[in-house]
Amino acid sequence: MKGFTTRIVHSDRQEAIEHGSLHKPIHANVAYGYEDARDLAAVFQGTKAGYSYGRQINPTVEALERKISRMEDGLQSVCFGTGMAAIGTMLFALLRQGDHFVSSSFLFGNTNSLFQSFDAHGVDVSFVDATDVAAVADAVTERTRLVFVETIANPRTQVTALEEIGELCRERGLVYVVDNTMTSPYLFQPKAVGASLVVNSLTKYIGGHGNALGGAVTEMGTFDWGGFDNIYETYRKGEPAKWAITQIKKKGLRDFGASLGPEAAHHIAMGAETLGLRLERQCANSRALTRWLDAHPRVKRVYYPGLESHPEHHRAERLFRHPGALFSFELTGDVDIWDFMNRLQVVVKSSNLGDNRTLAIPVAHTIYYEMGPARRASMGIDDSLIRISVGIEDTDDLLADFEAALDG
Repeated sequence: MKGFTTRIVHSDRQEAIEHGSLHKPIHANVAYGYEDARDLAAVFQGTKAGYSYGRQINPTVEALERKISRMEDGLQSVCFGTGMAAIGTMLFALLRQGDHFVSSSFLFGNTNSLFQSFDAHGVDVSFVDATDVAAVADAVTERTRLVFVETIANPRTQVTALEEIGELCRERGLVYVVDNTMTSPYLFQPKAVGASLVVNSLTKYIGGHGNALGGAVTEMGTFDWGGFDNIYETYRKGEPAKWAITQIKKKGLRDFGASLGPEAAHHIAMGAETLGLRLERQCANSRALTRWLDAHPRVKRVYYPGLESHPEHHRAERLFRHPGALFSFELTGDVDIWDFMNRLQVVVKSSNLGDNRTLAIPVAHTIYYEMGPARRASMGIDDSLIRISVGIEDTDDLLADFEAALDG
């Protein structure tokens, strides 16, 4: 099975499924019993395959983890209750006080806040313009352990210098973490640029229906963890390529308990089957909307990698199957942002992204409000900036909705 959608639709059937079911069923249990106490101990010690406790392992979640690994062409994945839990637990498991990491400055707001919290607790972070590999290289010190980037920034859609940073990390022996949420494994596979670990917020495009929270970290098998001092001796067993992902699961997930529940895992697994189909429609809608808005006299600027005016347009064309299904735009001074948004009828005024429905949110007044005006200005967040997560509605209905809202 070579095609992306075929592989995902039939993923569960690659392992035995109870009672001939076509989907892995929901296992709502928390604990697992064994006839032989020696088997129970062996499972906990990692010398025997099996299930120990629901905080770390569950058959339904495990099936989703295999599906994510197949999507990303990775070795192994660990799922979490949210995307933020995935990022936070990964850093907690791999970094120690005094370590340093480099991050894109064009980050999702909550990730930015999380990294500043790590900085306050003794793990230093440098925020740089990740569209330029030189800025990343200049920030690397002898204490630097990893580099963290997003494929496409939210909401201004800057496209990271993914290939160049991958080469830099390979040369310097740095862990390369790529957050693939904005593109998803359908539009881009970070393994192609040498990513060590890949993060996905499963809540977004992979789940796709706005009905379940989740996150994942996937080991790519490209980094030599044998030379990474922060792997505890307990987890230096078996294949070195899996030492880090084992530590993330056994140390990070166990200690923080940010577990993904089986019902949410089932929702996400079902949603993942149509990821490719949904994104084809969403990206087509994005192209039509951004071209129309870019020509409208009441729109000051549109930020979308699919437009030739975008600074990283050619990079996006080279790296991604499509340039994504999220864009943002600024209104001209004579258009009231609140009146415009309230005139939208098809588009839902809401947070989240990657949903089947098209969603709009005023960025400066909501998801970036707590940053304050100075930080927003440094990130280019204008007070009139509106982020659009494009759904699967009929293109003509979306165009008519924006036209009525702008001309009303």
